[in-house]
Amino acid sequence: MIHVGLNLVYLVPGETGGMETYARELIPRLASLEGLRLTAFVNREAIERRDWPWEDLVPTELVPVKARNRFEWARGEQQHLPRQAAAAACDLIHSLASTAPLRGRVPRVTTIHDLNYRKVPDAHFGIRGLGMRVLVPAAARRSRRIIVDASSTRDDLIAELGVKAEKVDVIPLGVGSPPVPAPDLASGIRARFGLDDRPLVLSVSAKRPHKNLERLLRALAAIPGDRRPLLVIPGYRTPYEETLTQLAHRLDIEDDVIWLHWVTDDELEGLYAAATCLVFPSLYEGFGLPVLEAMARGVPVATSGRASLREVAGDAALLFDPEDVDTIREAIERLVSDSAERERLIAAGRGRAAEFSWERTAELTAASYRRALVDR
Repeated sequence: MIHVGLNLVYLVPGETGGMETYARELIPRLASLEGLRLTAFVNREAIERRDWPWEDLVPTELVPVKARNRFEWARGEQQHLPRQAAAAACDLIHSLASTAPLRGRVPRVTTIHDLNYRKVPDAHFGIRGLGMRVLVPAAARRSRRIIVDASSTRDDLIAELGVKAEKVDVIPLGVGSPPVPAPDLASGIRARFGLDDRPLVLSVSAKRPHKNLERLLRALAAIPGDRRPLLVIPGYRTPYEETLTQLAHRLDIEDDVIWLHWVTDDELEGLYAAATCLVFPSLYEGFGLPVLEAMARGVPVATSGRASLREVAGDAALLFDPEDVDTIREAIERLVSDSAERERLIAAGRGRAAEFSWERTAELTAASYRRALVDR
């Protein structure tokens, strides 16, 4: 039996994006595997909410910090967590969000989702960006095993940080079986958010510079008004959002863009049901879960042809150059106007999504734990 301490000090419910999805989907699957015992180490915000799907599956211990404060997050991870994991007799600490304790006697496995802080430096704001530049390379050095979501990130670790290839486990993320949508789900979500009856282009994305939403707005503005679709962007709020809303105002497309913040699972299902297509123009991703989530739900996808996104999408999406506004515009117009192309991509996307499962992610993660205990 391997006792794994899960480092969730980072996780503020509703504010952590894809790394929150990773924890929510992976942990219940890990808990179902034989030979593993888990303890989740969480912050004060998470304890107050107690909003997690492993409530009855995994014991939880409080790390006494508030992680919205980045200094507190780092203090909890570096100071409290090593002592608490040792006191709980953990055999390993698995850090799920790219940084990890740098000291302590408990061996470490770290999931490094991407090297945004190097590849797209404006992806992280303020003190967090500075911290990532120090803590991610240190975590890569001090961890016995590193888990990455895609081969492109493994290549980045080797090229940018000098990590040895044999230390890295490539473990793709999964996609769950989507619920069967209610017949009125799409119309209900349009009514809830005041969306008109135009074709709906969905872009599930945090409002961060590397998500390339500025070019997406310019591509939308380049489509003539009489056939311009409605763009809906759900994703947690950031300081960069004001820059985006000001650009939409200057482009005179304020009425064509709906800015949503963190939405519930049911609301997100409604948006997928209402969507004509998903457009995901990110400049750099460690994986790109929204691409698979859309495919699994029968939503045709157009996405950036870079790095992990090309790897994840395969031939089941339209790929474009994310720095070329015209190619983004062309992809949007093609998916909105060409029903035959949409049907082709719906079929291809469902097949592609079926190749990924969270159960497989959990099995491969457990194998990484076992390798870590052999490695010295």
